[in-house]
Amino acid sequence: MKSSHRRTVLTGAKVVLPTGVADGGRVTVEGSRIVTGRPDEPGTVDLSGHWLLPGFVDMHVHGGGGASFSAGSAEEALKVIGTHRLHGTTTMIASTVTGDLSDLAGQAGVLSELVEQGDLAGLHFEGPFIAASRCGAHEPSLLREPDPADVRKLIDAARGTARMLTLAPELAGGLESVRLLRELGVIAAIGHTDADYEVTREAIEAGASVATHLFNAMPPLAHRAPGPIPALLEDERITIELINDGTHLHPAVLGLAFRDAGPRRVAFITDAMGAAGMGDGVYPLGPMKVEVTEGVARLVEGGSIAGSTLTLDDAFRRAVAVDGLPVTDAVQALSTTPARVLGLADSVGSIEAGKDADLVVLDEAHRIAGVMRKGEWLSGPPLSPAV
Repeated sequence: MKSSHRRTVLTGAKVVLPTGVADGGRVTVEGSRIVTGRPDEPGTVDLSGHWLLPGFVDMHVHGGGGASFSAGSAEEALKVIGTHRLHGTTTMIASTVTGDLSDLAGQAGVLSELVEQGDLAGLHFEGPFIAASRCGAHEPSLLREPDPADVRKLIDAARGTARMLTLAPELAGGLESVRLLRELGVIAAIGHTDADYEVTREAIEAGASVATHLFNAMPPLAHRAPGPIPALLEDERITIELINDGTHLHPAVLGLAFRDAGPRRVAFITDAMGAAGMGDGVYPLGPMKVEVTEGVARLVEGGSIAGSTLTLDDAFRRAVAVDGLPVTDAVQALSTTPARVLGLADSVGSIEAGKDADLVVLDEAHRIAGVMRKGEWLSGPPLSPAV
């Protein structure tokens, strides 16, 4: 029997594959999946003069489109998801911010339903188990030590959809909670921390595997007190998150981290709050108020940087144009590495037969020309079918 699935053949683009760039490559989509194509297939779309990349994967995002995952509303969450999808992020996990445990459990209940219906790939709890001295845009009065019983409550509230939890391992219960998360199959991420080098090493040995936005919300590197940064950079078991918006990290620092860890261990994230995809103004971030001026988000009270207004297409463009990264390395950091870290590499993160047809089309200036998710164009098709 012939398949009833619609087939689309994308040709002519520079296709970024796991093996490199195929100039004038060919990708065939049937239904929601990438398949091996035939040379005589109808439905061809000519993408000459464009780039074809795997859909971006964001493992740390709080909001966008004027909405926030922490609102505890499915409607707001879908607005966040829709905003970032149009910028190429076809897979994301929802990040919360510090709140009462009961509030976070309620948010987890709402967001877990969106995971179950396929809109999200999981949940990330950032706080409340973080250091007050490095809390950034998290409400200090709501912080608490990472008691393993409380950690388990949050994970249980997510009903099997929790993929990551950020904590400060130097706090009482920190190392025990890292071990618990490993047992539960949830990523333990080190962040918003005052841990020294030795404690960070202990946390890695206990099972921590991600550095939450490396360099930000942790002690800076010092030659006699190295702190967590070198411990996280030097260990092959750690994937480091980097916010490539030009505000959170100087290009020289980003380049240093990228060269040291390599694209296999770097995940570019947005850490975006509600202003992503919007203009300047005042926005909520959990219980906090954030003012965005010229695209930079800071707390109304205190002035700390409060997430970003970044989208991953901008992070890609900056990686290539400003940081000088090869396109293949940028794609690995934006798609392949985060997909692998989140345990999603069987379905997303690269352009390969059998994977979801999550694709991003960029023009020669690396600007979004089309986005496909599971075989459906969210914007586009970018060009008319070839005659």
